[in-house]
Amino acid sequence: MKVLVIGGAGYIGSHVARLLADKGHDISIIDNLSSGTEENLFPEYAFFRGDILDYPWLVSVMKQGYDAAVHLAAAKAAGESMRRPEKYATQNLTGTINILNAACEAGISRLVFSSSAAIYGEPKYLPIDEAHPKDPTNFYGFTKLEIERCLEWYDRLKGLRFVALRYFNAAGYDLEGRVHGLEKNPANLVPVIMEVAVGLRPHLEVFGTDYPTPDGSGVRDYIHVTDLAEAHCAALVRLMKEPRSFAVNLGSEQGLSVLEILDAARKITGRSIPMVMTGRRPGDPAKLVASSAAAKDLLGWEAKHSDVETIIATSWRAYTHHFAHDA
Repeated sequence: MKVLVIGGAGYIGSHVARLLADKGHDISIIDNLSSGTEENLFPEYAFFRGDILDYPWLVSVMKQGYDAAVHLAAAKAAGESMRRPEKYATQNLTGTINILNAACEAGISRLVFSSSAAIYGEPKYLPIDEAHPKDPTNFYGFTKLEIERCLEWYDRLKGLRFVALRYFNAAGYDLEGRVHGLEKNPANLVPVIMEVAVGLRPHLEVFGTDYPTPDGSGVRDYIHVTDLAEAHCAALVRLMKEPRSFAVNLGSEQGLSVLEILDAARKITGRSIPMVMTGRRPGDPAKLVASSAAAKDLLGWEAKHSDVETIIATSWRAYTHHFAHDA
């Protein structure tokens, strides 16, 4: 099928585009390269550089005969969203409304949306399933939840069928080492550890070592980005065969602690990776783990590459590609 990947030069989007192309689909990319990189583009893609806030331009691209779209274009740093809500309202909310309107105008009736586990907020129970109360604790999570609500209305009123994929913690790089464009200003644990390992940062800050977890550090559900990409492919196939909208969690169902990941990184990289233990961050729960039972049922999907060794080894390969003289 002919698929438009919006945000396809970014970290997750580039892996989704690569896997879709591997499966024989005709891929086009929209990206403004604010956080994505041209290094993540491949010659077989059609690439349109521009911004989803430019509605006439967006319509002109989307009218080029696509069967479906994948929407991954968003600002995504939870902490920043609390300091700069105007950025997130404009990029995530206004940008997505433009995409929905342009899709309807262009006759695209299938959309896979990159949502987030941030819509759930503080866990009321574990593992978190799709029925869990939705009460975001940051503005980023709020924008993702509001987009899902808009999608439900566009489904009902305009016939735009969607699958919302609620990610937990994406990590790792392409298993074959083809995608290696690094994230700009990363805030997530694994790329921060990699930056310490190659000398871009002096140390890792570990926020909280007195949680009620086996080693005292926070536990999160990490999912390899290749597993995420597989879920996008499965969602598109499902939408084309059976146009029914739904939302599912994507997680490994296995929690990894900060100190477990740090220990694995030290072993695999051979680097000391200094750390500084600091206090808990307000609002950080001790543990977050997903239930992916619905994704298995509806998409036939489960995480296959989300063990800590694969996550760290593929990340390290991407970083040593850029910093070989230091690694």
